[in-house]
Amino acid sequence: MCELLGMECNVPTDIVFSFSGLALRGGAKGPHADGWGLALYDGNAVRSFLEPFAAAKSPLASYVRANPIKTLLAIAHVRKKTRGEVSLANTHPFTRELWGRNWTFAHNGTVKKLDRLALGRFQPIGNTDSEYAFCALLAALQKKFSSYPKSTRALWQAVADISTKIGSKGTFNFLLGDGTHLYARCATKLAYVIRKAPFCQATLADDDVCVNFAEVTTPNDRVAVVATVPLTRDEQWTIGIPGQLWVFRGGALRATL
Repeated sequence: MCELLGMECNVPTDIVFSFSGLALRGGAKGPHADGWGLALYDGNAVRSFLEPFAAAKSPLASYVRANPIKTLLAIAHVRKKTRGEVSLANTHPFTRELWGRNWTFAHNGTVKKLDRLALGRFQPIGNTDSEYAFCALLAALQKKFSSYPKSTRALWQAVADISTKIGSKGTFNFLLGDGTHLYARCATKLAYVIRKAPFCQATLADDDVCVNFAEVTTPNDRVAVVATVPLTRDEQWTIGIPGQLWVFRGGALRATL
């Protein structure tokens, strides 16, 4: 299985600390050595870094950690393949355009019987069930709404309903970004923490690297971090319940569906 990492903030923030923890699980402290990816939003557009190699041994992943890029929304993934060969085309996160914005998706698990789902204009490039499920999700959203909905709650509910349908055929843990929200669905494993004032020190679960967030933030900052398994050992993470979909915006949990 793979591991997921998402970050959503109210002020531009770099993901270096959390991504460093995830990268260790990509071939050093974990078996997820079949590829890694990181998507960083800039408005409705996405800057992506993808490699079909182990993140723990990747010069590109090291470069990303050494050259922080601040963002309001980020999605990362380290892969342990279950379906589809190790290749760039099968490396998460996947990105597609819908309603004039990039949507980004990363998945953990296996989804079955996807050939029953319509894809509309969205077609997979690789051969993973993950990318197929992403295309089906976007096709269902496009069928339901002609443009980005004015009612965000209607959009949130649609994502929840569609993902429940897709997830009924397998294991569907995922992170989904639309440039405004971070959606996080728990099928088996998922957790989140919201970092806000008063900030404290956090230490990676898989290394002795620590950060005192009080020294690098302001009292108004708020950052939501989502991971398959908690990345730090000294923060209070909320553990997801199977079937839940979380929606984050502005570094805060806006809905649990």
